Formats: sequence, structure tokens, C-alpha cells
Amino acid sequence: MNLEKRIKLRHLKTFCEIARLGSFKKAASALHVTQPAISRTLAELEQMVEATLLVRDRGGVALTPEGAIFLHFAQMGLDAIQQGVNRLSRLRSGDAGRVRIGALPSVAARLLPDAVQAFAVLSPGTAVMVEEGPHEFLVNRLKAGELDLVAGRLGPPETMAGLSFTQLYLEHVVLAARPGHPLAGSSDLAAVADYPVIYPAPNSAIRPLVDRLMIAGGVSDPPRAIESVSGSFGRSLVLSSDAVWIISAGVVAQDLEAGRLISLEVDTQMTSGPVGIMVRADEQSPVLVRLFSRAIGQVLETRT
Repeated sequence: MNLEKRIKLRHLKTFCEIARLGSFKKAASALHVTQPAISRTLAELEQMVEATLLVRDRGGVALTPEGAIFLHFAQMGLDAIQQGVNRLSRLRSGDAGRVRIGALPSVAARLLPDAVQAFAVLSPGTAVMVEEGPHEFLVNRLKAGELDLVAGRLGPPETMAGLSFTQLYLEHVVLAARPGHPLAGSSDLAAVADYPVIYPAPNSAIRPLVDRLMIAGGVSDPPRAIESVSGSFGRSLVLSSDAVWIISAGVVAQDLEAGRLISLEVDTQMTSGPVGIMVRADEQSPVLVRLFSRAIGQVLETRT
């Protein structure tokens, strides 16, 4: 059955209004139609979906189990259409809104610039605010409603309460250094302890993974560790010294491709983890957030 060619907006509005008001009479009044018209529209919808959605009882109207399921999606559809209408109205008035994006360093460096450009095509005129930071800081701002979306690594379970995560890809950490570094070509992780090490901060998403990697390599506590999540600081220090930078691959991908930095031959596959989009789980994502998520998906499609 080709439902999309038969179900009309009036069917969904009628069904949702009857369910909301609990009465055919009240729904007819709210929609400015007759009660027989309301009954016919509901009957048409039930015939199309091949299920009884509402039943009359002494208290008025009750949803069937099938009706409760369908109501959820029907209301989502109506809400989405209304958001689209509101969005077009705001565009015509010159108020295209704003979307607030939190990005962990690896995403901010490699994926986000292209995603922002793709989003500008999908939602012209919308202001984009980008805030970079460590995982815990950004997800706390997301939970507080100060950000609309966070793109980055999946964090520990205790930090993800109340959030929904959609995976985009997997990423591992690398040990980056300047070209000509004494450890160039070496796979000996323990030898890293002889040099300054730029280490992920305690509240970063990759810190637990890096800790396990170092323990497995016999370097549980690097004696010359410098904790930082700053991309500009890490890049500057490794280019001007023998420091080794333990960082997500995405942060230094362009540096490695251009030959400005090298990656040591240490096996870091055990640090591989999911990178994705985080939103609040207790509400339907606004249109702008869904559009930005689509822009990220478009960028990833061009890179595969």
C-alpha cells in the first residue's frame, strides 16, 4: 500500500485533535468542521492504515494500542511540518536563527569547517556559533541548554546520561612529532618517556584510552607530561622541540598529510573509538540541529 500518496494532512490533524481533546464533538469545533466530517476523515485514515486507532467509551474517546503508536509519529510529522513553515517564515523576515555547535578538537580541526559550509547551503543566513573544548565541558553545556549539538568522541557512560549519541565514524589517537624526530620510525612506546609528552587533559574523552595505551606499553606515568587540549599549543611545541604529542588523529590529519608532522610507528589501535553527534535525549531535535547533522553527513559522504 502506497500510503504517502493517500494520507493527507487533514487526516493527521483530525486524528491528533480527537486524541488531544478526547471528543469528536470538541475536535469538530476546534477544526471548524461538522462532526460527521470528523468521523468520515477518521474512518478514511483507519482504512488506509488498516487498524482501529480510536474507540468510543463512556469517558469519551480512547486510543487503541495501535492508535497510541500511530499518534506518536503523526504528531511528530505535524510538528516537523509546522517547524518547516516557521522556518520559511523566519527566512522571509530575515531572521534565519542561530545554531550553537560544540566540537571536540578532532572534529573542529578536520570535519567542522566543511560541515559549516555545507550547512550554509542548506540553511542560508543562519548564524553558526562554534565552541571548541574538552568532552566533559561541552556535554555539560549541552545538558544545560547552552549548546544545541556536540560533535566529538563518545565519552564515558557517566557523562552521557540524558544524551543521545549517533555514531559517524571511528577514530584512534596518534603520537605526533616533528619531522626528523629521534623516534621517527620507532614503534617503541616506552621510549616516548625519554621526551616531553603532550598528554590529553583528565577531562578529555580520549584520556582513559590513552592511559590504557601507556600502561600497556609500560609507561604508566610519563615523567615529563604536559597536559593540554590546545591544538595551537601542541602544534607549536612539537614543531619547535622533541616533544611527542598524543592526540586524536583528526586534530593533526592535515599536518600529517602535508608532512608538517609525522606519526610515530606505535600501534594505537586499542584507542579506536566512535565519533558522532550528541544531542539532548529528552526532546525532539530542532530543525536547525537536524539540518546541521545532515550537513555533517554530506561531508562524510564526500570523503568515503
